[in-house]
Amino acid sequence: MAETENSSCVYKNPDAPVEARVQDLLSRMTLPEKIGQMTQIERSVASHDVITDYFIGSVQSGAGSWPFESAKSLDWADMIDGFQRSALASRLGIPIIYGTDAVHGNNNVYGATIFPHNIGLGATRDADLIKRIGAVTALEVRASGIHWTFAPCVAVLGDPRWGRCYESYGEAAKIVCEMSSLISGLQGEPPEEHPNGYPFLAGRNNLIACAKHFVGDGGTDKGLSEGNTIASYEDLERIHVAPYVNCISQGVCTVMASFSSWNGSRLHSDYFLLTEVLKQKLGFKGLLVSDWDGLETISEPQGSNYRDCVKLGINAGIDMMMVPFKYQQFIEDLTDLVESGEVPMARINDAVERILRVKFVAGLFEYPLTDRSLLPTVGCKEHREVAREAVRKSLVLLKNGKISDQPFLPLDRNAKRILVVGTHANDLGNQCGGWSKTKSGRSGKITVGTTLLDAIKAAVGDKTEVVYEKTPSEETLASCEGFSYAIVAVGEPPYAEMRGDNSELTIPLNGNNIVTSVAEKIPSLVILFTGRPMVLEMPVLEKTQALVAAWFPGTEGQGMADVIFGDYDFQGKLPVSWFKRVDQLPLKADGDLYDPLFPLGFGINCNCG
Repeated sequence: MAETENSSCVYKNPDAPVEARVQDLLSRMTLPEKIGQMTQIERSVASHDVITDYFIGSVQSGAGSWPFESAKSLDWADMIDGFQRSALASRLGIPIIYGTDAVHGNNNVYGATIFPHNIGLGATRDADLIKRIGAVTALEVRASGIHWTFAPCVAVLGDPRWGRCYESYGEAAKIVCEMSSLISGLQGEPPEEHPNGYPFLAGRNNLIACAKHFVGDGGTDKGLSEGNTIASYEDLERIHVAPYVNCISQGVCTVMASFSSWNGSRLHSDYFLLTEVLKQKLGFKGLLVSDWDGLETISEPQGSNYRDCVKLGINAGIDMMMVPFKYQQFIEDLTDLVESGEVPMARINDAVERILRVKFVAGLFEYPLTDRSLLPTVGCKEHREVAREAVRKSLVLLKNGKISDQPFLPLDRNAKRILVVGTHANDLGNQCGGWSKTKSGRSGKITVGTTLLDAIKAAVGDKTEVVYEKTPSEETLASCEGFSYAIVAVGEPPYAEMRGDNSELTIPLNGNNIVTSVAEKIPSLVILFTGRPMVLEMPVLEKTQALVAAWFPGTEGQGMADVIFGDYDFQGKLPVSWFKRVDQLPLKADGDLYDPLFPLGFGINCNCG
């Protein structure tokens, strides 16, 4: 009888202890099957033959890698279940684990609910809300057949010039630790008796989380992506390791290594941090995964001497390698390294144990295929209401009126005529930011959602005329007396990672000129869409009546209208210090020369509604 038909296998018994199942399955595996489990490939190369011939352990979608453009959750489920059936057809029937960057909702999938990016969520200071966002995200991601999200990013921000600033919850380790409650939302909350460090997943409606990027990625010198974090171990532990302690205590199933370096040592090959600190000192028993082609960052120049990179990365403690397209070379090199003794068999077994442990904990052997009963939850009203609440609570009011006892907000929703202008007023892609449909994001109507303009029109009275212009025309500004007020929406276009590294931090897309040209003629509220603090020039600060940091709020623009028209008060507090000049950076709230424009924790309430 074939092993796939042998029901006496311990690993196939869902009632057996997870560790017994792991050891039973491990004992049955050949070296090619073990190395296959350590290999993650991109879905575009994941044919049936590749999955079965190489015993692939994981498939992922790189950002912007869909079944087809604007594919919905059902289309994703069909594709992923096809990959899964290929894996189940292998000798031992080990299911794949499918991963994606669902970093603010299931942001690659058309029609899914997209939440504010982490920097905005950090402004809410609401750990319970973040947990609820995790639970919503889990349902919508699992509805598409995906098991694993590469989130949350728990980087502690050191410098807003960093292109991934918006992926951080804030500049204080305390804020990041509190917001790591997303993990308990995604995975479910482990019981009190759950052993620390052991991976946990509550059930089929939950999603495998990934704390990233271990460690220090937010603290690189001058905020350079994939740069060098210069710090003593004591400071590294106090600031950057601290959130991982919280994540591990919640049973986080996976951790991702960072592209960055610590004092010149590349994290992907740092045995001390990956094994001695993460696995031994912190007691992490889950799966440690590389970043996308992360092996190549080990060598100088990057990508050279690939075989040595494989040896260094695996021996440092990485269990699963993202080798989206170089999987054949990775498998050949790792096989040779094991056979030559340069990578010990004990290291291979440890890696595969961790991978299998997560798969058993996640119930993939019992429920490998998509639960299609979840499909109606995707983008449903209840989920969008959670996102709308998150937008409301994330908004930070930086200025309200030129005179302190004469607030400008809330706005009069029954005004006769109002002007709405700016590059971000009616652009859903700009509103969502990066990691939305594609890695760097796109402008335009990228998915289903409500823009700020849509929300304003829905919020004002029937007798209010709303005039919208992306760029205010000379004619409009010349006849400005007819407007009660203007709402000006400007900010950063979508970006991600290195493309977001920015040494100037001025408001792009002619934002300053748009603001001042309107604000000097019409009393104006400026809403700034951004992944970080930007340079606020004096004319902008002086001429505007009110100023709101909206971050990248996602698909539910109604949350902004809820607050600016007074149905709810502003609650957001700055998760990062707002600098006056770029030459102040990095600006530390606990530094001796702390002189921000707006300090960490700043945010005005207007006691409205």
